[in-house]
Amino acid sequence: MLKNIRIILVRPRGSGNIGSIARAMKNMGQTELAIVGKARTRSFWARAMAVHGRDILENAKCYGTIRQAIADCALVVGTTCRSGLYRRHSQTPREVAADIVAATRTGKVALIFGPEDHGLSNKDLEHCQLLMTIPTHPDYQSLNVAQAAVICLYELYLASLAPVENSGIQRAPAEDVERLFDRMRVVLLKIGFLDSENPEHMLLAFRRILGRAGLEDKDVRIFTGLFRQIDWYTDQGWKVLEEKRQRGIKAR
Repeated sequence: MLKNIRIILVRPRGSGNIGSIARAMKNMGQTELAIVGKARTRSFWARAMAVHGRDILENAKCYGTIRQAIADCALVVGTTCRSGLYRRHSQTPREVAADIVAATRTGKVALIFGPEDHGLSNKDLEHCQLLMTIPTHPDYQSLNVAQAAVICLYELYLASLAPVENSGIQRAPAEDVERLFDRMRVVLLKIGFLDSENPEHMLLAFRRILGRAGLEDKDVRIFTGLFRQIDWYTDQGWKVLEEKRQRGIKAR
């Protein structure tokens, strides 16, 4: 199950941290590392800090964007230490570890860590259905990214040792969900439901709601069909339906 989790580092700044995370992955039974942005996986410090996790560094894949890195993932989990409107629904690693492990039974799961200096941005978090925050003392809440990774991976490892009840949900790939939100954005802007100055504000609420539900392939197709129909109706479709009603013809 743990091999179905992809650890994604977004724009990492220190090669030593990349190596340290590779070592932590080796300790906790993880194997798949992905990097968004420049990857210094073969630098001296990366290899030195990885120790016996060097094979993970050598097999790490690089992507240009988060969307590309999560395209085939069914569940996307982001990490954050900051508070704010878009982060208030975050949970501790212990609270979500069992759900994450359960999701690995039916698909790939992405666990995303942000840059060392400021973490994941609000734009980065748009791709995440769940958020994790590690509880720390209020005097100094920020953790080094490698430290945060060790804690999260440890909780996932512990959860993997316990019996996991299969939820039965076969989540749709992230890229299919992203295409759904692309369509939602266009249509909801067209009908004036979204604020054109900040459309992502309301879309994030939809992402949280649908992320908690766990969209399956059929769900994505239903919602895609719904927004395609709304798009058609707002163009000229309403005229067609009105003519049918006047002639006593069923709309469908």
